[in-house]
Amino acid sequence: MRVRVPCAAVLEQAGFTIDLPESSRKAIKYRRGEAIVIVIHAGRGWFDPRSDAKGDVFGLVEHLNGVSFVEGLDRVAALVGFVPRDPAWLRPPRDSRPVRSIFERWSSRRRPWPGSMMWCYLRDDRFLPEAVIRAAIRQDVLREGPYGSMWAAHGDEAGAVIGWEERGREWRGFSTGGAKLLFRFGSPEAARLCVTEAAIDAMSLAAREGTRPDSLYLSTGGGWSPATAAAIRMLAGRTGALLIAATDNNHQGETYAQRLMVIAREIGCGFERLRPVQVDWNAGLQAATASDQEEKGRREGDRAAAFPPTASRVTLRPAAPALDPPGRRGGCRGGVMKG
Repeated sequence: MRVRVPCAAVLEQAGFTIDLPESSRKAIKYRRGEAIVIVIHAGRGWFDPRSDAKGDVFGLVEHLNGVSFVEGLDRVAALVGFVPRDPAWLRPPRDSRPVRSIFERWSSRRRPWPGSMMWCYLRDDRFLPEAVIRAAIRQDVLREGPYGSMWAAHGDEAGAVIGWEERGREWRGFSTGGAKLLFRFGSPEAARLCVTEAAIDAMSLAAREGTRPDSLYLSTGGGWSPATAAAIRMLAGRTGALLIAATDNNHQGETYAQRLMVIAREIGCGFERLRPVQVDWNAGLQAATASDQEEKGRREGDRAAAFPPTASRVTLRPAAPALDPPGRRGGCRGGVMKG
């Protein structure tokens, strides 16, 4: 039955729906209100990103319904033959050609350049300042993905790229065959460690703070693997380290913040919770930028009203009277009068 009943069948019957923008072909996110379950291993496994719960289809029934294994077995048996809905993917499936190595695929993509599709996406859609985009390019953590999407590198301690976050106007995911560890932007040896959930949020927080030279801006890519936790522990072990939980302003973000606080206590480093006003740092950056632009437009409008254009302030003088030429007296029909 474990093979005949996918986890998606249990979730669909329980009222969960697919969060397509947050899903990939290898990790499909399901939501029901505040509850989240991510299905992996071709539908045979799952995990709860807000807890340590994970397992197979039987464990999923127990997790959702709080029933015993025997009762869970009966519920799974009742779903044999049920076919869940397939996600309506926003991009076509990858072809069946052999996947090149992570190094080959990353090296084959161009760095973004001013005016490129990815540059415009980050600047115009995500409101990232060009100074931040240029700094990320100098640090070699961005690549121009297909259709103007962004690739943001996840690297190990040696600086080797082991995977990347993929973000675009209609797509988000992670590199096939890649490993989530940490996206790193800022001062590599900094003791102030700002942990976010997405590379765009890490760069957005840097933009809001003016890319502080004492800070390293990090992203977990929305995951929390043992390798990610180990990498954060290693960074938090630096002398004078301050671990800042800059995760999202929602339940999942609070869960990650709690995990970071536990690490800080175990390591003995400083800890702060830096919570975005909006749901995440990029949403906050967009709102703040729009507000700044609106205020600038209002000030310019007030200035224009107070000081109208120069032409409208010109005072016209009366025309000077026309003078008769010498020897002529105006008003006489006879023209020039002889004396």
